[in-house]
Amino acid sequence: MKGFKSFVMQGNVIDLAVGVVIGGAFTALIGAFVDNLIQPVINVFGGDNPVGLAFTIVKGNDATIVNIGAVLSAIIAFLITAAVVYFVFVLPISSARTLDRKRRGLPAEEETAVSEDIILLTEIRDALTAQRDGSSPQP
Repeated sequence: MKGFKSFVMQGNVIDLAVGVVIGGAFTALIGAFVDNLIQPVINVFGGDNPVGLAFTIVKGNDATIVNIGAVLSAIIAFLITAAVVYFVFVLPISSARTLDRKRRGLPAEEETAVSEDIILLTEIRDALTAQRDGSSPQP
């Protein structure tokens, strides 16, 4: 029980909970935007079809409606969400980290070096592939 208490009291759990709540609200906002503004515009391309940009495979069976407009709306909702997350969260945080590193006189972040284990495993894989193919391994 003590371990669970220390886990819950960590800042990361609180941050995650806040992120989930904000994510849910953000999803509802984007969903309403797409359903009420984007979907009607997409349905215009369906002409005078009462279901918009959709068609029914079996007449009279609503379970066989293929709604292309709904798929397009979902794609647009995803793209809007991804763009907002990138421009509102990722880009500013990345810029702030870069500015903070400059302010403190630290070198720019470098790509993480490949560990020796990965290098060794890659060499083993290449040697096994070369052995199977009948050629000598490349250094």
